[in-house]
Amino acid sequence: MDFPELETLAFETVANSVGVLRLNRPERMNSQTVRMFHEYGLAARALRDSGLRALILTSAGERAFCAGFDLAEIDVITRMGVREFLKFQEAATGGIAAIRHLPFPVIAAVHGPATGGGMALALAADVRLIAPSARFSAAFVKVGLSIGELGTSYTLSRLVGPARAAEIGFTGRLVEADEAVAIGLANRVVPGEELFDEALALAGQIATNSPGGVRMSKRAIQRNQEITSYAAALELENRGQALLTRTSDMPEALAAFQEKRPPRFTGQ
Repeated sequence: MDFPELETLAFETVANSVGVLRLNRPERMNSQTVRMFHEYGLAARALRDSGLRALILTSAGERAFCAGFDLAEIDVITRMGVREFLKFQEAATGGIAAIRHLPFPVIAAVHGPATGGGMALALAADVRLIAPSARFSAAFVKVGLSIGELGTSYTLSRLVGPARAAEIGFTGRLVEADEAVAIGLANRVVPGEELFDEALALAGQIATNSPGGVRMSKRAIQRNQEITSYAAALELENRGQALLTRTSDMPEALAAFQEKRPPRFTGQ
């Protein structure tokens, strides 16, 4: 894979075509910078056609998943004019959106704080596995901004409902690990020392399935959050299923079932 040189992120490929994208600023609690937002987009573009079957999104060190924007760079933002800031904002949201729209599943493995933009990044994943130390905060109102930041108003309200999203967004309070699972913000709590292995096992389980089927499933789930018409949802599903029957993986799956063996999916 021709991967760009990264300063704030680190990437590696592990078994079964699973990638690991790691926030790599542990000395700053993996806080975000202008460079990091830019690198989200660089990484996502390199990964999009990489042939990966799943991606684990995690972070280096023990202290935090991501503590939001690095306050050491706050002067960079405050000195920007309106047009320059809008350009930065579009680059930042574009980077997170590029990760969200990767064609294969993204699993966030979250330990420690996921604050502000860190929470937005975690919410861009398809699945969130969290350690007991994980805690989320849409802390934008505490620095004079709104929850309308980096897609949070969209993703959070669809995960937990508008009333809970409003309370979390209006107060900026912490959501601890057990509550995050209870309200649907996270999938499950995993002991901290087992978090990465659990994410890897889940990614491996996904990778045993038809690549096309998994990708179409992700597309259907994401697109159907964005449309309000039941008829349009059925149209999207019908088209996807029709396309999948034309691949080699579906007859292979049926043959494997009849022959009582694991299927050999190729994604072709």
